[in-house]
Amino acid sequence: MRLPPVTPIIRAKLGSTPANGHTTFLPQIRKLVVEYCDRWPSSANTRTFILNHIEDVARKNPHVEVVVRQRSHKEPIIRGFYVNNRDKVVPLNGLEVTQIEKKVELLLDSSGAKIKPLKKTVESTTEAARGIWSGLHAERPTL
Repeated sequence: MRLPPVTPIIRAKLGSTPANGHTTFLPQIRKLVVEYCDRWPSSANTRTFILNHIEDVARKNPHVEVVVRQRSHKEPIIRGFYVNNRDKVVPLNGLEVTQIEKKVELLLDSSGAKIKPLKKTVESTTEAARGIWSGLHAERPTL
């Protein structure tokens, strides 16, 4: 009796999609856009940051596409685009250069997810362990 021919296993089908875990870390930000006005005084510190620090940010984060755009007659902003198809916008007007660096780090370290409230009321699907208390069934206090 002759066995049927064995079909080869294509290795590309066995691959898995990359995910954050024990051995890998995928940064969530994919693009960083700095927008400023060339004339407005509120963009002065942003222009200084672009001239002195933006190349260092791009070198330290090769996984992020860094774009500098001129935005005439508007306040300076920095916009982060994330892999979950969301973006975050941070205004930079009135910030010093060191504060702008902190905002850039904030966008680089962020996940892009919506901010969820931490305080929620507790809702249970089951009764309490001792049952529901009722004043009608309680013993009368003695004085």
